[in-house]
Amino acid sequence: MIETDIPDVARGIVLVGLMGAGKSSVGRRLAKRLGLMFFDADQEIEKAADCTIDEIFSRHGEAEFRAGERRVIARLLAGPPHVLATGGGAFMDPETRAAIREQGISIWLRADLDVLLERVLRRDNRPLLKQGDPKEILRKLMVERDPVYAQADMTVTSGQGPHEDVVEQIVSALRDITANGAKDTS
Repeated sequence: MIETDIPDVARGIVLVGLMGAGKSSVGRRLAKRLGLMFFDADQEIEKAADCTIDEIFSRHGEAEFRAGERRVIARLLAGPPHVLATGGGAFMDPETRAAIREQGISIWLRADLDVLLERVLRRDNRPLLKQGDPKEILRKLMVERDPVYAQADMTVTSGQGPHEDVVEQIVSALRDITANGAKDTS
């Protein structure tokens, strides 16, 4: 059965935002809802490098990780439409941001500090959070990154509710943006 309420997406959908915003979880569900492939940029980077992100950071540093991230995201954007969950710092890179702007529809999953903190503390695989107090690191990242994330094509709030609610907000916003260029759904 073909769902007629699904927007026709001609470009990739790229989820941006801080770690813990739900990019991967929402992205998987969104891709399924839209009948598209899903890619997690961090997983694709690990495949390409044949090692974990932690290992890339410790062996080569953040600059080398960002260069690899830029290449992987460019490769994925060149493919057919899909849903792509990026790492928290990907959209901060001007080249990556320009590529996303040209070849995709960017969606900022915005979440408040308490939501982000609760989510990121569930896992111990966040290299940036190993450098001090996670709450203060997230607070600092929000100050630095939120103005850049705000340049995304649209903004959707990711809160404590089910990820399916966020998916439905995105689907609705995609209908609007593909119809008339609407930007903010929060």
